[in-house]
Amino acid sequence: MTLSKITDIKSLSDTEISETIIKTEKELFDLRFKKATRQPFKSHEIKHAKRRLAHLKTVMTLRLQDLYHGSEMKKLS
Repeated sequence: MTLSKITDIKSLSDTEISETIIKTEKELFDLRFKKATRQPFKSHEIKHAKRRLAHLKTVMTLRLQDLYHGSEMKKLS
């Protein structure tokens, strides 16, 4: 699987991002399990999964910060 562009991730909805985070965490767990049990796997997939997870979590955090700061501004007004 190729790496997603950050712009592709930004176009996803919040629920889609959450579902993808869960799916990617499971994929990363499975890859690490394969590594630990010496099963054949493509080692670069761990790097790709970690990077994809970081992108997803970053976008989710930015959205949550926007929501939080938006509600703070409404309280001040």
